[in-house]
Amino acid sequence: MRVYELAKELNVSSKEILEKLNGFGVEAANHMCALTAEQMAVVHEKLAEEGVTLSGKPSEASGDAPGEPSIEEEEEEEETPPEEEEGPKAILVDGPIIVKDFATDLGMKPNQLIAELMKLNVFASINAKLDFKVAQKLAEKHDMVLELPKKEPPPPPPAPVAPPVVEGGALPEAEDGSAATPEDVRAAVKRRKEKEKKKKAKASEVQDVYQVDAPPVVTFLGHVDHGKTSLLDRIRNARVASGEDGGITQHIGAYTVEYNEKKITFLDTPGHAAFTSMRARGANLTHVAVLVVAADDGIMPQTREAMQHALAAEVCIIVAINKMDLPNANPDRVKQQLQQEGLAPEEWGGEVGCCLVSAATGEGIDELLGRILLEAEMLELKCTPNKPADGYVIEAQMEAGRGPTASILISDGTLKVGDAVTCGTSWGRVKSLINDHGIIVRTAGPSTPVKCMGLTSVPEAGARLEVHKNDKEARAVAESRQADRRMDNLTPKKMSLDDWIGQTAENKAKEMAIVLKADVKGSLEAISQALADIKSDKVSVNIVLMGVGNISNNDVLLASASNAIIVGFHVGMENGVQKTAKHEGVEMRLYNIIYELLDQVREAMSGMLDPEVRESVTGHAKVLQVFSLGKRNRVAGCVCTDGRIASKSNARVLRDGSVVFQGRLASLKRYQNDAAEVRETQECGLRIGDFEDYKEEDIIEFFQVERITQAL
Repeated sequence: MRVYELAKELNVSSKEILEKLNGFGVEAANHMCALTAEQMAVVHEKLAEEGVTLSGKPSEASGDAPGEPSIEEEEEEEETPPEEEEGPKAILVDGPIIVKDFATDLGMKPNQLIAELMKLNVFASINAKLDFKVAQKLAEKHDMVLELPKKEPPPPPPAPVAPPVVEGGALPEAEDGSAATPEDVRAAVKRRKEKEKKKKAKASEVQDVYQVDAPPVVTFLGHVDHGKTSLLDRIRNARVASGEDGGITQHIGAYTVEYNEKKITFLDTPGHAAFTSMRARGANLTHVAVLVVAADDGIMPQTREAMQHALAAEVCIIVAINKMDLPNANPDRVKQQLQQEGLAPEEWGGEVGCCLVSAATGEGIDELLGRILLEAEMLELKCTPNKPADGYVIEAQMEAGRGPTASILISDGTLKVGDAVTCGTSWGRVKSLINDHGIIVRTAGPSTPVKCMGLTSVPEAGARLEVHKNDKEARAVAESRQADRRMDNLTPKKMSLDDWIGQTAENKAKEMAIVLKADVKGSLEAISQALADIKSDKVSVNIVLMGVGNISNNDVLLASASNAIIVGFHVGMENGVQKTAKHEGVEMRLYNIIYELLDQVREAMSGMLDPEVRESVTGHAKVLQVFSLGKRNRVAGCVCTDGRIASKSNARVLRDGSVVFQGRLASLKRYQNDAAEVRETQECGLRIGDFEDYKEEDIIEFFQVERITQAL
């Protein structure tokens, strides 16, 4: 029997049973340790002294825990008929009855409710207010009842406060010993009332704030194409990886699943090398990190990077060895690599749990989920649902018809529709919340991912969400942060002599201007970082504009003014953009896969470099005699002293070590025939361009010009 099984049987936490075992003298390092028969006998004996008995013999590992119903009782409970429903459902009406909200209460779509209203000769829009009698008729039609809030009786008038008296009926004395005036009495009564109000307020706060168990947030980390998304698909019974371009994840996805009546929130992060900042953000938002390693590939570069992020965030690590259904799967090699990286598996005496799973067949999924819940139980995660929400932005984007939206993970508290919030420099009032299944909800509790609408601008990925009292306060906080950021950008930086020298060198280098547009903030951040990591002393990348959303005419005009190209990732173009780009002569490139974008940007940067010109000398010739052909044409009779002379070579005439003329061979002959090549010791006649001032003893040098493409 293992320690956590004993804890379940005694209906206590693993941490408490570990403390009891240490008190009994039984050594147990963690909750996964197995207890021998001798140790179980000691535990039975000690527990018997405390009046606690375990079912079964000491050596047995099974049995019903105390306080749990037996199998027969469970069967009897299953056989009991379900209780009958208690009358029609009641809908509490507090304020005006809006068509949209009333349709939600009735469990139907707004257009269906509008159709039923038309049958009653009531023509209303989705945001119109309904009369109470009409709403009551519709509610009765759907077996529901409308209820108005009951009015509480007015509180009784406060009893007159008698002035405090002392023995004999006299007023209390003042501090100086004299008789207190009526003003002193009223001041004393006021102070006592204020103290009582403060005590009641503190008592209500203590009563309202309570803590419950928080669902764990689990992040899947690992190398690209090791099966993180496919493994999560198997858990969610969905198909997400097939919808990703190139079959790789390019955003952070957040999902909630329920296993053994407990909720688990999963974060799926990209594995491509360009998404380092996304993986780091995912590791910082999580309680448990699942490191997915393919059994056929082993540990790869992004696996090591994800491991470092998880260790830096100090979160619990579970290793899921995926693709166990492949014939070349080798889990022992993966465990050996983990040992070398400092993560010793439990089977080899370490503390890191390894689960053998297969996303294709579903093998080991239940074991992985059970291990996640077990680790979460050891962490003793707590949250406070009935306080204002606190969370972080996972992704943010500009959506058509919705405006700025943000995917938010609530870390504590509850986010409600109508809350005034800030996310970094963005602010707004929550208009709508959509969960990971696409369903509109009114509230979102701890460890719940939701999409929030109602912000005034697209927030930065990783920004903290805070709830404020009203719109005025939220706007003031956001504008203050925006002002601080502008001041940081406008603050001039003092330059040293080295900076001036570096700036002069940079001015000589070529620059590639880019207008970058992406669908979400996280992708924008990852691409800009990847472009900045392209190191070159010859060409630099200048991102003129970064933005979220489709390419607009303003982007084209800005690119035309700054001589830039437009690069789009997972975005489209607004109406008329293509025509404007053609008129302005602006190049636009759209991509769906990030490594294609980066490769083509590198190629474009290489194409901006001027080719390197190299000369290679092929031979020399000496002028022996000059011949005149008519009045103007003169030909040099030469002998090739070394190398060779090609008919299409370039040549320069050297006289006393100085260059007299340089040009291309116009004619090359041997005897009276044209020659393609003249070799060493052979005689020839030649003419270079339109040069005629040949003299005997001149040296003619022949060379070839090569243009070599430069690399970054």
